[in-house]
Amino acid sequence: MASPLRFRRSTERWTDEKVERDLYAPLDEKFGAEMPTPHYAGPSGYETRRIEMDNGDLALFCWNDDEAFWLGNTETPSALWRTEKYTFEEIPYPVARWAQRELLGDLRTEDPWLADYDHLSWFFLPVLFSKDGRQSSRAFFRDHAAGFPDATRDDALAFYEEFLTTGALDDHRYEMASKLGTSPQVDPVRMASAMSEFTAAKLLTDAGYDVTPEIEVTTGHSLDFRAESPDGGESPLVEVTRPRPPTRRHADTPVAAVRETAETKTSGQLQKHGGGAVLFVDCSGFRDDEWNAVRGEQPGVRHRPAVVFRARPSGEVEAYRKGSVPLDLDGAVEWV
Repeated sequence: MASPLRFRRSTERWTDEKVERDLYAPLDEKFGAEMPTPHYAGPSGYETRRIEMDNGDLALFCWNDDEAFWLGNTETPSALWRTEKYTFEEIPYPVARWAQRELLGDLRTEDPWLADYDHLSWFFLPVLFSKDGRQSSRAFFRDHAAGFPDATRDDALAFYEEFLTTGALDDHRYEMASKLGTSPQVDPVRMASAMSEFTAAKLLTDAGYDVTPEIEVTTGHSLDFRAESPDGGESPLVEVTRPRPPTRRHADTPVAAVRETAETKTSGQLQKHGGGAVLFVDCSGFRDDEWNAVRGEQPGVRHRPAVVFRARPSGEVEAYRKGSVPLDLDGAVEWV
């Protein structure tokens, strides 16, 4: 399985003839290819090329006298095999900006319903154009409403667009976008679980916290977030889990689904951590009747402190807590 889209950087000297011989020719021979004019003007001082393969693959290449950058969701030509890989944030901004404009222009043509959500499209670009995951990631947003039941894709996309536009996760874009995965198959359960981390981050951000993902702890594990208070107070760690609704798992009731999923998390990662982290149990995948059952009984989750919540694309978040939660979430949830 290929990883999310990254650049390769070459320090060789490139010319039109070398691009034609070492990049275009092998791709044309294997897949059939053409080199149309790029959609947008390239970064100042760089020559640019766009290579489109007959199978739908794409490659972008630009170079000057000092360096060259390749970005492609196709087979990498052998001339670039020994080059290092870099994310969009690790290369010169003008190069990244040009490449992203090219890709977003393609998305506008191929899937305008997704491109309408500017920040979400930009944020997930490394996955939306990855070699293996470009079809599955788009299908997940299109056909599964990003994991929300009984919701339209536009409602779901608007929910995450509103959050991502805040820029709260921009500094961790590649790390977080990669969580959606690049499998060629759509896995709604796994992908919805990845989106739960975005839902939890939105909840914390709406409550006024700054979030930092993937916090390494002494056990060698990583917990999902550190929530940093703007007033310099306590900065608790947060771990997120998402129960599968009873209609899609062995548990025969919503309450059992919550307990079983939380038990898996607390008997593993959180147990090894030794306590102290807040467990977020995201029930956003539950329908109204399923959530109402959980809301009515408010089962424990074998870990304290814990917050059990359900978010809706409208922005409404209902929650209950177990134990003394070291987070002030009053501005982000309605306690039930």
